[in-house]
Amino acid sequence: MVNPLKYYQEHLEKYQTEAKSLYKQMTALSMLRLFVFLAAGFGIYFFFSQWQIAVSIGFLGIVLFIYLLSKYTDIKRQREFHKALVTINEDEIKIALGDFYDRDEGSEFQDPSHFYSLDIDLFGRGSFFQFMNRTTINEGTQELTNALKANDVEHIESRQEAIKELSSKPQWRQYYSATSSLVDVDTPAKHIITWLQNHKTFLPKVMFWIPLVFSITTIVLLVLTVFEVVTNQALIGYWLLLGLGVTGRYLKKINVLALNTDKVRDTFRQYASLLDLIENETFSSELLQQKQKQIQSGEKKASEIFKTFSKSLDALDNRNNLIGAIFGNGFFLTDIKHSYHIEQWIVKYGNKVSDWFEVVSFFDAYNSLGNYAYNHPDFVFPKILKDGSVIKAESLGHPLLKKEKRVDSDLTIDNEQFFIVTGANMAGKSTFLRTVSLHIVMANVGLPICTKSSQYSPVKLITSMRTTDSLTDDSSYFFSELTRLKYIVDAIQKEPYFIILDEILKGTNSTDKAIGSRKFVEKLVASNATGIIATHDLSLCEIEKELDDVKNYYFDAEIINDELHFDYTLKEGVCQNMNASFLLKKMQIV
Repeated sequence: MVNPLKYYQEHLEKYQTEAKSLYKQMTALSMLRLFVFLAAGFGIYFFFSQWQIAVSIGFLGIVLFIYLLSKYTDIKRQREFHKALVTINEDEIKIALGDFYDRDEGSEFQDPSHFYSLDIDLFGRGSFFQFMNRTTINEGTQELTNALKANDVEHIESRQEAIKELSSKPQWRQYYSATSSLVDVDTPAKHIITWLQNHKTFLPKVMFWIPLVFSITTIVLLVLTVFEVVTNQALIGYWLLLGLGVTGRYLKKINVLALNTDKVRDTFRQYASLLDLIENETFSSELLQQKQKQIQSGEKKASEIFKTFSKSLDALDNRNNLIGAIFGNGFFLTDIKHSYHIEQWIVKYGNKVSDWFEVVSFFDAYNSLGNYAYNHPDFVFPKILKDGSVIKAESLGHPLLKKEKRVDSDLTIDNEQFFIVTGANMAGKSTFLRTVSLHIVMANVGLPICTKSSQYSPVKLITSMRTTDSLTDDSSYFFSELTRLKYIVDAIQKEPYFIILDEILKGTNSTDKAIGSRKFVEKLVASNATGIIATHDLSLCEIEKELDDVKNYYFDAEIINDELHFDYTLKEGVCQNMNASFLLKKMQIV
């Protein structure tokens, strides 16, 4: 069996060693650059009277300096990449040891009107999302949360195969995450797509060759002036002013274009690298191959297309250099040339960018899913059935609880069965409900489950566990709860759901609660619903005697030597031991 912790520890040491080696190379290159600079300066000074030698030394010094600078930049980029890999493996070790509460909680993705996202610790502090999320771009994070909230019961096996394959590629996944993390992107992808789709070209097609002709004329004019064929040097100045005048005609629109391109340069540089990683990897699962094909565009690779665009964006950005802007535009119409290339790229590829962005976001999200599967080699992918039990799981446990503390339970619940679960306070009812909920959500996403074995007939999940009142909406707790229950009743009329309820009708008195809860469960059973309700109301358990589809289960608590003991094991029957009075007395409240 794979040992993820061992892998992370070994690769942490490997990448730390490589990062240190690259730092030493950077230091050596810095010293060598300084030596070349001083040597060239000394040589020029020493041979100043012999200008041919001095010029040669200066030229050679500049070439060497630029080469060493380029080499330094490449090694610095490699070091930053290895430092990112170090961080990734350090984080994995921390998370494996239970230290993950400083990570993004995803609380903004909680939605009281969603089927289950508020109830099952999917988002928030200590949540499943906080534990498993490894996305590095905002769009990837959104893609991951959409997958967790999708309630999608179609094509589960296809998602399983994709996650299994990515799980088997830990190095590729880490390279992808490290590459993505190196660039901070401020402009959301959807804003970029909107800009590309709405951009109106302002440069006519004649601007394809005018800058070229203008540049050739400039070079000819300069050569003729140097060799004194053209003796009127003022002609160079007039030519410069003509070039600036041509550029000035489009200056306002070029400035707007440059403002927009400045916001997207980093994004395209980052996405080009990520697309390159996707294109050059071999995938066998159908879903990953499908995504790989989605970024193909004729004979050219999407990464090459992005790199070309990124170079054009960088070239236009050079206009911020005052000297380059004056002489570049005056002699070579550089702003017009670069703007024309950018606009033609937008015309040709602008409508395809959304597909490429979507694929990058998909792999960012599925990296997290593959990473989760890799980190839990003892979890199993449920066998997907078309009929039979909704869930038939052996030793089902909560995926966030440590193995040594976790108490697992066997669970078999057939279609149109309804379980009533009773139990003392803190006996494990709520944890059990969240365990079953996460089984459904994770199975639908395509993830492995915390269980020894699982057979699963896909079903959508809907819950009512954490209803709250709202001062802003002027709604009471009881009204909010009724609204949620109405939402469930309406939903199950349209399609089947697995319903999970925790102590419903808490906002009314005990008599109303007992009557109302009984009627509601009877209505659900009459609607052929499948699900579980946890309750302290033992009278609700009487329904089992009247309806064959209702089964009673409980979590027990025992008082031994004036101490409360729990075994957290699901048992068939009705709980007989409640502990509220004992706890009140034990804590000296009463």
